[in-house]
Amino acid sequence: MEKIIMVIEKSKDFFDAYSENCDGIYAAGDSIEAVKADTVEAIRLIKKNLPEERWPQQIKGEYEIVWKLDVQSFLQYYHGFMSLAGMEKMTGINQKQLSNYLNRRAIPRRKQTNRMIDGIHRFASELMSITL
Repeated sequence: MEKIIMVIEKSKDFFDAYSENCDGIYAAGDSIEAVKADTVEAIRLIKKNLPEERWPQQIKGEYEIVWKLDVQSFLQYYHGFMSLAGMEKMTGINQKQLSNYLNRRAIPRRKQTNRMIDGIHRFASELMSITL
């Protein structure tokens, strides 16, 4: 099964997405959900309007879409679910710095991004091990 990697980024007015590994797939919307729906629509339109020999190889068979967010998009999207205080506890990055990333006053270095990813994955693993 092919993987189509879609990178979602936040611009000033909306979210946009492009495929990192599949030419010709672009999407936009006022929310991440809208971008995801627009991505599915973009693939549908490629299949509808182009002859199959012009389709990107990744969409000719079965595929899955993998979503990759930049730090600002992640923080903005999940800010309604997790406070910056909670994110600080997960990642070890102070709230003021997270706020700077959220509001694009700063862009995290790769080391900081990795700290965020590791902290979020630890938290997600812990949640997945819980039963109620």
